[in-house]
Amino acid sequence: MISPSGATPAEAKAFLDKHPEIQAIDVILTDANGIGRGKIIRRHELEGLYKRGRHMPISILGLDIAGEDVDETGLVWDTGDRDVNAWPIPGTLVPLHGTEPPRAQVLTAMYHPDGSPVMSDPRHVLSRQVDLLAAKGLHPAGAFELEFFLLSPDRDTEGRIQPAATILDGRRSCKTEVYSVDHLHDMEPLFADIYAAAEEQNIPAETIISEYAPGQYELTLNYRTDMLRAADDLVMLKRIVRAQARRHGVVACFMAKPFEKYSGSGMHLHVSLQNDSGQNVFAEAEGERWSPTLLHALGGLAQTMAESMLVFAPHVNSWRRFVAQSYAPIAPTWGVNNRSVALRIPAGELEARRIEHRPSGVDANPYLVAATVLAGISKGIDEKLDPGPGVTGNGYETAGDACAAMPVDWHSAIDAARKSRFVKEALGPELHKTFIAVKEAEWLRVARTVHELDYQLYLHEV
Repeated sequence: MISPSGATPAEAKAFLDKHPEIQAIDVILTDANGIGRGKIIRRHELEGLYKRGRHMPISILGLDIAGEDVDETGLVWDTGDRDVNAWPIPGTLVPLHGTEPPRAQVLTAMYHPDGSPVMSDPRHVLSRQVDLLAAKGLHPAGAFELEFFLLSPDRDTEGRIQPAATILDGRRSCKTEVYSVDHLHDMEPLFADIYAAAEEQNIPAETIISEYAPGQYELTLNYRTDMLRAADDLVMLKRIVRAQARRHGVVACFMAKPFEKYSGSGMHLHVSLQNDSGQNVFAEAEGERWSPTLLHALGGLAQTMAESMLVFAPHVNSWRRFVAQSYAPIAPTWGVNNRSVALRIPAGELEARRIEHRPSGVDANPYLVAATVLAGISKGIDEKLDPGPGVTGNGYETAGDACAAMPVDWHSAIDAARKSRFVKEALGPELHKTFIAVKEAEWLRVARTVHELDYQLYLHEV
């Protein structure tokens, strides 16, 4: 059978010939929550994966954050929990750094037996938006930024999470070591392994900085002219960071807001558009202040942001990140070289003109984020939407009416996304149904849970 993903058995054979040490392979599928699910297969099974695919239950795409079936997705008993085929994504078969015995990893996407894509698979949703833009002669390029925390596996004396001790000298800093190079040096063995693993996997990991909270870091990725591969990069890099942190005895945390007193972790998406000739259509022509295409794209992203927030902030913890003057945007504003807005035009060369989309937390699914952003850009260009004036100065103080239309909490975001025609179009009807059902199940799980804070506030007081 010919693989509908474009992968060929020759890729598997070449990899096995190059890596005789590899004994097993992680077969990874990314679900709506961005969780990697799948199987570990033995070396002798790899070529079969590339020739026939691998059966997996379609219900994997309808699991909640705790791994429980969500019947309302229609992917469980309505289908008889039938099998579909996972097929390898070309170019994602890579070795895993430091594994013993040596293992590899390959990303997959889900297809029906007739070769048509299963549209509850987040990667197919992004692929569809890329194809819709290509039909208009436009081709997205981009890269994600990865913010994360490194935490100790042990809680402090009061049972709270705490930043990881440094690897070289065991010192634990509870300061905001923002841009501290010396602090980075103390984690150098871990970062060296992250870079080594990224290089082995052809992931263009670049600059690392100490971010704006104790134990927080940011790792950037180089630009890709293939937006699907840009999202693959982020998925693979998160797996690298988590695995290498574990091997060094620390915990990589991708919660949006692990510490109540400090900034949370974002997943900014830098995006531009090229025409069929490879020219950046966001770059202004001589004599223009801004490219009309850039402004229309900003208009589309601003107009659709409120109804799309569930994609950008998909969990209850995601919403703890949105606090004024915390580097997390609270309104659909735009500005130039301004980190207090949601849509930032970075300073830089003309040919690199792009939009930095800042609302998403690092806990969001990069395929869904990119798909929704591209759909917003496309809508803005098609309808020639006006973004209004850009923000100068403190965007938190000038947000004004722009903030009023935004959802105020997670449940409001779920309701907005459920009703939104735009989000249904951006995700497609199948994934929209799946995503809303999964998020509602997660909300009910949270809502019925009695938390420790409830006891602190009410046990002896009411």
